[in-house]
Amino acid sequence: MALTLLILGIFLFIMLVVVHEFGHFIVARRNGVDIEEFGIFFPPRLWGHKTKGGWVFSINLIPLGGFVRLKGEQDSATGKRTYGGAKLGVKAKILVAGVVMNLLAAFVILTFLGWAGMPQLVSNQFTIKSDTHYIRRAHTSITVGLVEANSPASQAGIKVNDTLVSIGAGNTVHTITATDNLPKITAQFAGQRVDIVYKEGNKTFSKSVQLRTKSQIAAAVKAHKQEGYLGIALDQEQNGVALTRSTWSAPIDAAGLIGQFTALTFQGLGNALHGLGATIAGLVTVNHAAREAGQTQASSQVAGPVGIYKILKGGTLLGYQFVLMVIGIISLSLAIMNVLPIPPLDGGKLFMTLMARLFHKTLSEKVEAVASSVGFIFFILLFVLITMVDVKR
Repeated sequence: MALTLLILGIFLFIMLVVVHEFGHFIVARRNGVDIEEFGIFFPPRLWGHKTKGGWVFSINLIPLGGFVRLKGEQDSATGKRTYGGAKLGVKAKILVAGVVMNLLAAFVILTFLGWAGMPQLVSNQFTIKSDTHYIRRAHTSITVGLVEANSPASQAGIKVNDTLVSIGAGNTVHTITATDNLPKITAQFAGQRVDIVYKEGNKTFSKSVQLRTKSQIAAAVKAHKQEGYLGIALDQEQNGVALTRSTWSAPIDAAGLIGQFTALTFQGLGNALHGLGATIAGLVTVNHAAREAGQTQASSQVAGPVGIYKILKGGTLLGYQFVLMVIGIISLSLAIMNVLPIPPLDGGKLFMTLMARLFHKTLSEKVEAVASSVGFIFFILLFVLITMVDVKR
């Protein structure tokens, strides 16, 4: 079953490219612009077939997307049934068509999931609560991710992967239900002797330990050391993914999620750009710590084909709903990326065309070629970098 879902996920991922390019294809043909090639992925070409319609269908080597090559696709081209000879409105419709198709694909997938079972991937995920009920809940466990040497926790025998149950003193006992609870609780008992209950596998232990004082923590901060009152860091792990189901509100949920995930995508892009800037600044100033921190921040926001394969492979264990959710989000991401004003993306080409018209000019073939080449080289380098990051992960 897991292998079937993985194959389905990869097939649907490829189909997102087909859907995007089909948008360009169908709108171009309906507006009188001839097609020369419909390509899956980017050249060099692996296989090609000339159709009865006179255009070539090809499968290419570099899995960065796809393309539709139009007759006379330079803005400066002239002649019948060419892209260059088409009106500005027609050009805009052709360029925007791929984005619209990916948005529609995301909307259809998310609407279906609203009826079949919507995975809850983010906190406060958009939904119409009055028409939503859980069909499966996820189990969350709080485990120990780090134990400081010579800390109160290490003296109590707490180890990594143990489960912290509660901390208390006298009649005041706090159950640990989230990772952010711990600092507040331990600060409340600073310098006091507390009773700690934790689990190691199926065994439960209860230990009494003296927490560090506020003056000890202040001294550690002054010395640029990271120390806590107890001396541990917690990890929160979610086992499985919660599923909710809706009825009449499924299309509304889909539209709301598209808005929510769009905002999260731009937030992720902002973090990635900030991390890239920190990386460059670290290289220029020979600040290795800043460079590594920037690389971590930038790379944590992106995934390439290897990362997507890993996500889909792991997602097969969570069911077909999770795989479809990932595909829906990728479709939305393709739409968002293609509206960015960066050549050779659709948004970049439209932006350049509109700027040229603003100054009552036509884009020269040389300007288009240089912009597209620079943009393509940038994406190839980005593809290589992201793939290296994915493999390292």
